[in-house]
Amino acid sequence: MLFRLCCAFAFVGMMFAQRPFREYPSVEYGESSPLPQDWQRSGEWAFARLMYPPGPNDGYRGRFDGDWRQGMSLWTQDGPPADRNFAAAVRRLTRIDARSVEQDVSLDDGDEVYNWPWLYAVQVGEWGLTQHQADVLRDYLLRGGFFMADDFHGAYEWQMFEKRIRMVFPDRPIVDIPNDDPIFHTLYDLDERNQIPGAAHLRLGYKVPDYPQGPGDGQGAHWRAIYDDKGRIMVAICFNSDVGDSWEWANHPAYPQRYSDLGFRIGINYLLYAMTH
Repeated sequence: MLFRLCCAFAFVGMMFAQRPFREYPSVEYGESSPLPQDWQRSGEWAFARLMYPPGPNDGYRGRFDGDWRQGMSLWTQDGPPADRNFAAAVRRLTRIDARSVEQDVSLDDGDEVYNWPWLYAVQVGEWGLTQHQADVLRDYLLRGGFFMADDFHGAYEWQMFEKRIRMVFPDRPIVDIPNDDPIFHTLYDLDERNQIPGAAHLRLGYKVPDYPQGPGDGQGAHWRAIYDDKGRIMVAICFNSDVGDSWEWANHPAYPQRYSDLGFRIGINYLLYAMTH
């Protein structure tokens, strides 16, 4: 009885320690995204999106005035529609009570990240993670957190991503996830995983734009990871795919359903894995 009481107080304390929801203006939608009717209702899980400073190759760097901590920066790409569409899919396809609105999380904001067991970041080939932020992210992951890194393409963006993820884990290998890993089989059996294109690249024949290394540099999906000492995936890496776009554009008839279907299945598998491993 005492143990249950202590757990109850701890849970209540965690709820009060969480930052309240705040909507940030995004690079694609500005401040025009309507809130869901139930946006004030709490849930047992919320889509946590990583806020980060711009890197030297950030395509939006210098385009907007102001502080990246206030939105209108590349970390907002695809949001908030991608976050909210994914949360709606989690509600519909699982028994997780998902909150309808996202939670944007800064690693500079004290212990805030520890309130959110599943963390997502977009365009990580153009991020400017600081050493302090990398230290916090490493501690978060080693304590059981899960980080999904998405939407970057080509050799140069891989180099920029790897440079900063090495600030988090200098010595842990980045490996391709084997097909029999539980992360591909938590709810859906994902034995076939095609490259998921961004909506803007569909006109190019499902290929991403050419990069400085030459045509086709961003073709071919890779699903990679960094594991902990017990074989648990801490960092799930979606390279040469744009899973976030498959969520963002899921309700648009011009975006092929097969890509949104795969994107939702990958995201839900990753989420259930994070909650159970």
